[in-house]
Amino acid sequence: MTASAQTIRLTVAQAIVRYLMNQYIEIDGVETRICGGGFGIFGHGNVPCLGEALFPVQDEMPLYRGQNEQSMGFAAAAYAKYHLRRRFMFCTASAGPGTANLLTASALAHANRLPMLMLCGDTFLTRLPDPVLQQLEHFGNPTLGVNDAFKAVTRFWDRITHPAQIIQSLPAALNTMLDPAVCGPAFLGLPQDVQGWAYDYPTEFFERRVHRIRRQAPDSAEIADAAALLASAKRPMIIAGGGVQYSGAVAELTAFAEAHAIPVVETIAGRANMVAENALNIGPLGVTGSDSANAISEEADVILAVGTRLQDFTTGSWTAFAKDARIIGMNVGRHDAAKHLSLPVVGDAKLSLQALGDAMAGYTAPAEWTGKAQGERAKWDAYVADNVAHGNRPNSYAQAIGVVNALCDKRDRVVAAAGGLPAEVTANWRTLDIGTVDVEFGFSCMGYEIAGGWGARIAQSERESTSDTVVFTGDGSYLLMNSDIYSSVLTQKKMIILVLDNGGFAVINKLQNNTGNESFNNLIKDCPTVPEPFAVDFEAHARSMGADAVTVANPAELGEAFKRAKASDKTSVIVMQVDPYEGWTTEGHTWWEVGTAQVSANKNVREKHVEWELERVKQRQGV
Repeated sequence: MTASAQTIRLTVAQAIVRYLMNQYIEIDGVETRICGGGFGIFGHGNVPCLGEALFPVQDEMPLYRGQNEQSMGFAAAAYAKYHLRRRFMFCTASAGPGTANLLTASALAHANRLPMLMLCGDTFLTRLPDPVLQQLEHFGNPTLGVNDAFKAVTRFWDRITHPAQIIQSLPAALNTMLDPAVCGPAFLGLPQDVQGWAYDYPTEFFERRVHRIRRQAPDSAEIADAAALLASAKRPMIIAGGGVQYSGAVAELTAFAEAHAIPVVETIAGRANMVAENALNIGPLGVTGSDSANAISEEADVILAVGTRLQDFTTGSWTAFAKDARIIGMNVGRHDAAKHLSLPVVGDAKLSLQALGDAMAGYTAPAEWTGKAQGERAKWDAYVADNVAHGNRPNSYAQAIGVVNALCDKRDRVVAAAGGLPAEVTANWRTLDIGTVDVEFGFSCMGYEIAGGWGARIAQSERESTSDTVVFTGDGSYLLMNSDIYSSVLTQKKMIILVLDNGGFAVINKLQNNTGNESFNNLIKDCPTVPEPFAVDFEAHARSMGADAVTVANPAELGEAFKRAKASDKTSVIVMQVDPYEGWTTEGHTWWEVGTAQVSANKNVREKHVEWELERVKQRQGV
């Protein structure tokens, strides 16, 4: 109902939805709604008002019904990652445990710097019915509740206590999610009474707005300093992180590397910045990396780190580099650009690489250095080819990865997350096309795999309907969170899911053994509270959720099953047992700092502690 020509009377929930409906972004010259829709589970804290507001626009802004709030958040994160942070989904959950279930997903989005908007129920502002269902009472602070926990895992947090507040709060949340330097999840707590309160909103607030991602130009003095340092290098190296793709700077990175003959290594988030065949792609770096990348990182004298937060798996807990190596941190975020006393270049990767390239015209890395790096990569390729081969060997993750890699289309999107598979995919996967690998290791979160695959498939189907989303998951992650197999079947968002069953948490069992400990409580057979271990029938379970499913005995059968799954228009689950002890990728690892016991009755533990600590001599002390 119109109050005047300049205002419109709406509930808070209606105003939020109307605002989101009118926010657009320009991507490659095409204007697209920024919010691609939402994931929602309704309860008493959001269905009467927010549900009412979403119902009339369901055809324009699809609402995907989740099975679990945490998995909804994972799906939203994968959606944003596919769209390179230029589009996002909202998640709505009811007050209490529904909202609390989003905490882990919010932390994942925060660690990975991904936009996600959470619209979550909250207790009544008036407090007249207190204490209400699912409310946590803090006797000395009645303003404190579950939603306050999100302050630690969001980039923007607000509780809407008056209808007019969203006129400021919604644009602030959107600006946070679209800012490359501070991008991350935004949270709005919506008290159940305030959601339905009406207000005369200015119509101007709901006018169509087109946004563009801000590109921060680098400072000319920082570019000059970086150019002088890099031009002095005898053994330069580029680390390509996930920020390269978010900036849309893949072409600029490749052109810069080729113009100056500088070897490039990739982080986990930066996998698929370069195709495998590029002569300057020396492989993945770090704990889950390659011998080739790690070999040159130990010798590089100047390192250009582009769009990476230099997580410990990338840096080998800061043992991967020579102690006297100089680092140039090129990042849109000052916090990341200045890590470990790096020479900072604060700015957008695309603009910064162009500016640095102009400033370094004429410089070429010594041919013997570039040749050495390429020789290391050739040796690594030979190792991987042997590692993924199958024959008279126990079934392994690497073999499954090799089979899929050989059969998938170049635009198929690969999704993996926690456990042993991130390392195995990172090390063994040969990138077929740019931006086709999503290994979630920012938060290393079990359960992301299938849920993230669903979110990725929703995004992928908006642009690449003929490509597939391929999910690699272990039995541990499957058992933790699998219900979005059902979601994908219901919504007809096809996935191909590889369930590689090693009988428990085998990669942590491997770490347990590698630190001198006996196997305990990781593999199902080693759980003292399990009298009679047995294997889960994952095939039957997946079929019960409507998917096609098959169990295969070996990689050859997996290949035939994968071909059938590619030809199908329905979600397919392929199950194969792999050996928990044999077949791991044993090469390509740097040292990684984990806490080991200084005192133990176990001689093996004591010896492993000494062995582990000996490697600390390589660790950089922040310089």
